[in-house]
Amino acid sequence: MSDKIKLILMSCCAPCSCGAIKQIVDGEIPGIDDFIVMFFNPNIYPLVEYQKRLNEQIKYCEKLGVKYVIGDYDHDKWREHIAGLENEPERGARCSKCFAYRFCLAREYAKEHDFNAIASVFGVSRHKDQSQVDASANQSCGDIKYLPIKWNENLRQQINRESEFYRQNYCGCEFSVRK
Repeated sequence: MSDKIKLILMSCCAPCSCGAIKQIVDGEIPGIDDFIVMFFNPNIYPLVEYQKRLNEQIKYCEKLGVKYVIGDYDHDKWREHIAGLENEPERGARCSKCFAYRFCLAREYAKEHDFNAIASVFGVSRHKDQSQVDASANQSCGDIKYLPIKWNENLRQQINRESEFYRQNYCGCEFSVRK
């Protein structure tokens, strides 16, 4: 891999990604020459929830002048991918398979657009487990380097306090909704 990192930052929502994006924009993560935020979340349900999260992500990226790409929203295809795991608990096998599904798309996008690294904020949420995210990424990213960056949680919390982001109370899929 070249010394220059061209990074895809995978994001689930603006409240989780804001600190990471700001760190990269401010040059706090060494070696990143270029980056793009990827919003690929076909797991989010219902569609109105997906649109709220997408709109917040776009608004924050545009505020900072950051490039972004939006993956296709095909919830039915995502459901087919995780079929049989619907009753798994949060942080269980369904989540691993969901992460892998999304990392595979990022890997393909990276190859097609000359990116050489992938990072994510999927483990930032209190609903997720960073080691599970990292394991899924390491299994799915193939020859595209996965960077398990430790994001500045204090910065993320500060930006969230100062923002008017829409905030959700569940990870995203219908199986993660707290009843």
